[in-house]
Amino acid sequence: MAVTTQYSTEYTNAYQTTPVVNNNTTEQAGRLRVAFFTHDQDGAGDANSTVTLCKLPAGRVRIIGGLSRFYCNWTTSSQTMDIGWEAYTAQDGTTTAADVDGLVDGLDVDTAGYFSVESALAAEKATGGTHLFESRDGVVINALAISALVDGDDLVGYITYVID
Repeated sequence: MAVTTQYSTEYTNAYQTTPVVNNNTTEQAGRLRVAFFTHDQDGAGDANSTVTLCKLPAGRVRIIGGLSRFYCNWTTSSQTMDIGWEAYTAQDGTTTAADVDGLVDGLDVDTAGYFSVESALAAEKATGGTHLFESRDGVVINALAISALVDGDDLVGYITYVID
């Protein structure tokens, strides 16, 4: 074996090609934005109830899971949460299916506390803990309660994403 020097795709685009290939702003020089949400459960909700957290803007948007956090006080014993998205129209006009646990699957929120949206899903880990959306009209992000919700349960936090 030999010592090698290799470059990331993004570095190669910006510094190793002629002519230079510009990286998309979701990969380099983009701006961090925050979608803040506050929810106080009004009345009881059966298992599989959802809380709509936010709507990401149209265009190319990359969620940074490790920078997206929330406080959860869902008081039902053994409560777990999924975080995902509703169906949306991709930039090419095709429909992207809803995925209720596309960002976070089965997060244990049995004890009140602070949590990260950084996923344990292999697909999200393979993208550095991020998720890229490319939509015409934006993407709605939801939290799904696997067990019932109780009146007064709280969910407060923010989704951090890169755009423009």
